[in-house]
Amino acid sequence: MSKKLYVGNLGPGADKESLDALFSVFGKVEKTYIIMDRQTGKSKGFGFVEMSDDAQAQAAIAALDGKQCNGYTVKVNEAKSQG
Repeated sequence: MSKKLYVGNLGPGADKESLDALFSVFGKVEKTYIIMDRQTGKSKGFGFVEMSDDAQAQAAIAALDGKQCNGYTVKVNEAKSQG
């Protein structure tokens, strides 16, 4: 079962490919997306990564949460379900 992770405090240069590369070190990445502002088309500074395995997702959280990434201290945790 896949695990969805929230990734916050992303730098303005972050893109789907950079998130894929960062998280693929820990396992299979099924999907990545960065939330964009509809009016400006720029990143809102956060996104989501879906990983195929819970253990791999937990390893990514442990390794990346609070770490520097392109000059920004990223926040990584399990995404909260909507609703």
